[in-house]
Amino acid sequence: MGKRDYVGVIYSLEKRPYTSYPAQLTKYLADRFEISKGDKLLDVGCGRGEFLKGFLDLGIDASAVDLSESAKELCPDVELRISNIEEDGIPYADNTFDIVYSKSVIEHFYYPEKFMSEVFRVLKPGGTCITLCPAWEYNYRIYFEDYTHRTPFMFSSLADIQAISGFNDIEVEYFLQLPSTWKKRSSISRVASTLTRVIAPNFLKTRFKWVRFSKEVMLLSTSRKQKAGNE
Repeated sequence: MGKRDYVGVIYSLEKRPYTSYPAQLTKYLADRFEISKGDKLLDVGCGRGEFLKGFLDLGIDASAVDLSESAKELCPDVELRISNIEEDGIPYADNTFDIVYSKSVIEHFYYPEKFMSEVFRVLKPGGTCITLCPAWEYNYRIYFEDYTHRTPFMFSSLADIQAISGFNDIEVEYFLQLPSTWKKRSSISRVASTLTRVIAPNFLKTRFKWVRFSKEVMLLSTSRKQKAGNE
């Protein structure tokens, strides 16, 4: 038997059906970080293509790179390039994209500095890097349930690797994958999520998404590649 596709097996539709969450998250990110129609965006490690489709549906000029071709099923017309980034880099020219987006990708690298340097290279001067990954301090008990996780990240290390890679205007925050907490008046939801994280027993994570995503906190980071003359 040949090597089986990780995305196709672990993220099969039977195990993990499509949800509305990717469309909600991409809309939130586009609004918050002022990603406009026609902006060139690269989704690195796009997986099944759900977030890629979310950006495309907003009119964003989105392309993708991944080890798997799985995204072609959901986004048949998108430009998807196949690459092992750690070995071969991102197969796009320097200064190509306005935004480079990745979710739950950087932690899968033995050498994440290679990943981040490639992101920096393909971004246009003035471009924005948006990175989401699990926060080690909230996920360490379950982190290696995914055997492909290689490098844990914490608040400071996610900022530091971007600084070393040449990025500026770096901001990192803890992020809940609960849309009700993204609203401007979300203090009640945030308090409820915090209480859930502290009080609710872990076995409830498999039964209630609210419990799972209250406990499995992410890191959300943005940074910029400065324009020439501003360095």
